[in-house]
Amino acid sequence: MDFAPDATTETRTKEVRAFLEELVIPAEPVLASEVEATPDDWSTRPVVRALQREARRRGLWNLFLPGREGGGLTNLQYAPVAELSGRSPRLAPIAMNCAAPDTGNMELLAEFGSPEQRAEWLEPLLDGRIRSAFCMTEPAVASSDASQIATRLRRDGDQYVVNGRKWFATGAMNPECAILIVMGKTDPDGPRHRQQSMVLVPRDTPGVTVVRSLPVFGYDDRDHGGHAEIAFEDVRVPASNLIGEEGGGFAIAQARLGPGRIHHCMRALGMAERALDLVRERVNERVAFGGPLAEKDTVRTWAAESRIELEALRLLVYKTAWLMDTVGNKRAMTEIQAIKIAVPRAVQRILDRAMQLFGAAGLSYDRPLAEMFAAARAMRLADGPDEVHLAALGKAELRPRP
Repeated sequence: MDFAPDATTETRTKEVRAFLEELVIPAEPVLASEVEATPDDWSTRPVVRALQREARRRGLWNLFLPGREGGGLTNLQYAPVAELSGRSPRLAPIAMNCAAPDTGNMELLAEFGSPEQRAEWLEPLLDGRIRSAFCMTEPAVASSDASQIATRLRRDGDQYVVNGRKWFATGAMNPECAILIVMGKTDPDGPRHRQQSMVLVPRDTPGVTVVRSLPVFGYDDRDHGGHAEIAFEDVRVPASNLIGEEGGGFAIAQARLGPGRIHHCMRALGMAERALDLVRERVNERVAFGGPLAEKDTVRTWAAESRIELEALRLLVYKTAWLMDTVGNKRAMTEIQAIKIAVPRAVQRILDRAMQLFGAAGLSYDRPLAEMFAAARAMRLADGPDEVHLAALGKAELRPRP
């Protein structure tokens, strides 16, 4: 395993760092002001659109998807780029059209969508003209076990009829969210992992109702389109909106979530690095009990522990990305599960220490730490809770080996 950056990685990393330092980080208070000035608006803000135009001009567009516009990167090449974007999670990913859930939905359509589906939905997503949502989680069942999903997809002639309720559909509050990828059961009596299918449901289809937004720890992610609860009542879509084949929904979901999990982890490392930058500045300026905080043993211990955790997990993320590139997502599943468990936990600890060092200011909107902490905590549930991944990883580890 050689994780030394190649020429493409070095170039892209340098370009993204410059984009962040010159434009993205300085634009954070502008975004906050725009959101505050239009509290009932869920659409993409003007400052984001301006950054998107500049990102495209600089060729920093769709970097997560190899072979597409903007010079898509391999997983290993994308890792340091995604980490940098995590330093400004509200602005950088969306500015470069590399924000969830659109990234996962674009990957899904690129791999499993028909030519017609790709033309109608993938192309405008790649172009940034629309947003999308992934509707899998449900309020009435344990969605960590996807086989329990209750939403029904019933074939009726040349249509599918969708009935059910989804929630925490990220991005669906944004009026620019034009398409919903909905997972439901087409064969409730079939084999456990062949009951589910996925269909494309345009957001404006009759019977689709966005019920409410769902804040996380009080943050509504208004600038990213929020998280929505959505009701589907006798929603009819053409049978051609089926993604892949009937019964293939579970496998497609697993294929989609693998890259999504590693992208989340990459960006989370960037959040932790941003927190340590803020801590470094804080503890060298703040004086308490006769000297700077940086001279206190506890503070030094926290800094050391944070650095050790970050460096170890970065190597594991790089290894996971390398495996995904070389042997495929399925054979990298052990490492994908490991980083999905370990990275959010570690980043949550690092952010917790940072908030402690900032005191009350660390809990406020004056610093990004509390919002990042909320995101790290939510990550321990998104794309599967820790316990599910721990159980699967433990089962694989204890399996007899040849």
